[in-house]
Amino acid sequence: MSYTVNCSILFTDLPLLERPAAAGAAGFDAVEFWWPFGASVPADRDVDAFVDAVGNAGVRLSGLNFQAGDMPGGDRGLVSWPGREAEFAENVAVVAAIGERTGCRAFNALYGNRQSEHSPEAQDELAVCNLVAAAEGVAGIGGTVLLEPVSGAPAYPLRTAQDALDVIAEVRAAGAGNIGLLADFYHLAVNGDDVDAVIEAHAAEFGHVQIADAPGRNEPGTGALPLQRWIDRSRELGYPGLVGLEYKASQQDPFAWLSAVASA
Repeated sequence: MSYTVNCSILFTDLPLLERPAAAGAAGFDAVEFWWPFGASVPADRDVDAFVDAVGNAGVRLSGLNFQAGDMPGGDRGLVSWPGREAEFAENVAVVAAIGERTGCRAFNALYGNRQSEHSPEAQDELAVCNLVAAAEGVAGIGGTVLLEPVSGAPAYPLRTAQDALDVIAEVRAAGAGNIGLLADFYHLAVNGDDVDAVIEAHAAEFGHVQIADAPGRNEPGTGALPLQRWIDRSRELGYPGLVGLEYKASQQDPFAWLSAVASA
């Protein structure tokens, strides 16, 4: 199957460790997660339980976020957050170890909100350093760091694809080539980006694609976005990867739309 289920936003009626099995039972063979632990460096037993839950479910871990702070509280990443460099570095090591054990090779690094006590320039400089370190940290397992624009977080500075691509260019110039754009069509569209133009210019270099419909961030078909057309065009232009289902369930069967796509 060409889709992977984000089990941090779907199957939320189940305990986190039961979600990979639920994804497998729904017919998927790949799952992705935001950072699934409360700490940047969780206890070994908690890491073991997570790795076992994925493996025992018979699915593969296709994507994992680095620690992003208190997401329910509004945090959106540690990459540009001065004072948390050591914590982020420790988290990179844990993420790489999980990747080595699970075969996961795609790791999303949320950039982080602007902090009023620090200048944007200082935060951006730190972000490049941290992203280089993250890329170097996962390079040994063939991993790629992903960087994405995000909506719904006014203090998050990466809103368009070009915002993220500019940072990616700086990281590559600093010597780390294993970094790519996470093109979340929902976030890009909600932020007013020209998704068609982004696809035409960059689809072949997308590091990953995620989808949700808008308005609402629910299943494809519940809103107005031409998601299938965007997916099809991305593939026509060379995107070879999975499409992450990162939407909130609003229907009894949040995957019913897939039957319509398959029969089209």
